[in-house]
Amino acid sequence: MNDLSAPKASKHAQIIEAAVAEFQEKGFSAASMDRISARAEVSKRTLYKYFESKENLFRSIVVELSNRFSKVQDIRYEKGRDIRAQLTDLAWAEGRILMSPEVMAMSRMVISETLRNPDLAVAAQGKLDKTAIFSAMLKDAAEDGQLRIDNPDIAGREFIGLIKSRAFWPMVFCGTVLSQDEMSDTIQRSVEMMICRYGVDNR
Repeated sequence: MNDLSAPKASKHAQIIEAAVAEFQEKGFSAASMDRISARAEVSKRTLYKYFESKENLFRSIVVELSNRFSKVQDIRYEKGRDIRAQLTDLAWAEGRILMSPEVMAMSRMVISETLRNPDLAVAAQGKLDKTAIFSAMLKDAAEDGQLRIDNPDIAGREFIGLIKSRAFWPMVFCGTVLSQDEMSDTIQRSVEMMICRYGVDNR
């Protein structure tokens, strides 16, 4: 079964990679399914077998990008466990993904196209926004008495914003990713700022 599924997965990945490159280079409107098939080294018949249209291909890239962030969804608050350690684990779940060149390439492409197409932006935002996971942990921590937070939704946006301000948005524009040490420093600073702002011993 593995031998049969591997070529399918490989062709799917080839097409996704080729489409990201094509959309980045030409933009969604000017992108060509013919060029995508050539970049992916697959026939047009194979391309349309996997993706019936350019719009469907774009949506599939958004789904693929969302799936890369799925590990963040596995992080849940553990009652009584040190909150600094839990916030660090959550931040690293996000941070490890942001250290992937493939993820950043897809992110740059998606962002560039959503700026041009409001309809695409709405669909992408719903799948890619993981702020609710951060907010949920902060809410549970507050209910457990480890943090003092009046509005977990705002606090969740603050937390993920601290991470992305160094590990995502600058990288979108410069086309690189943070090193392990740089990400570690970003996460440590972000967690400490949240503890300083919402820690029970700081009020």
